[in-house]
Amino acid sequence: MFIRKLGALSVTGLRRTGRLGLFFVTTFFFAVTPPLKFSQLLKQIQFIGFQSALVIFLTGAFTGMVLGLQGFYTLNRFGSAALLGPMVALSLIKELGPVLSALMVTGRAGSAMTAEIGIMRITEQIDAIKLMGLNPFRYLVVPKFLAGIFALPLLTAIFNVVGIFGGYVIGVKLLGIGEGTYFGEMSNHVTVQDIVQGIYKSLSFGALIPWVCCYKGYYVGYGAEGVSKATTQAVVLSSVLILFWDYILTSALF
Repeated sequence: MFIRKLGALSVTGLRRTGRLGLFFVTTFFFAVTPPLKFSQLLKQIQFIGFQSALVIFLTGAFTGMVLGLQGFYTLNRFGSAALLGPMVALSLIKELGPVLSALMVTGRAGSAMTAEIGIMRITEQIDAIKLMGLNPFRYLVVPKFLAGIFALPLLTAIFNVVGIFGGYVIGVKLLGIGEGTYFGEMSNHVTVQDIVQGIYKSLSFGALIPWVCCYKGYYVGYGAEGVSKATTQAVVLSSVLILFWDYILTSALF
């Protein structure tokens, strides 16, 4: 009995993983083939990008301030307080900026994507789109997919800039590190490769979030309970995959 249940769970997991992979392949295919729904794309960029800017701004500011405060006292123990600038910058550019931006977008925009498509599924609006001769992937999923790829690197850049300024406020204005030291050491230690690594991560996260969230909404269970369950699963799965993929990319790009 135990072996039978284990086998059933394994088969179900493999089937869902395969369906998730096929969903990505289908989305990517329609994303690179015309026509493209530009009006829907701009709408999704506004939703994912512009409407998330305030959350990203606040998160980046407080993250940079905490890094500045904790980093100063940690580095000061080893007589390296002058390296606070590069420590804050590298932490934000390579890791915290892309990851925290992706997690914030998942919680704010990703959950809404899942709920929107899930409600359209249970109210048979997706079936109506098919009956009208339209492709639901091209109309619903692809604009969100491309908007995520476009918007998340920009949001990550905002996060990094605001976070570095937050560290500047704490380190320079509050704790007395020289302004030239803060930015001068930063320019000496932060390389183009570090910035490119952060861009790669934000681009991949921008594709991952709409992919997983749209998938969960597209194959939602029936009723309000199904939508709420799919939304929770989308946020949790996206967050876990973001952290997992961050480790993979860090190992590959280090």
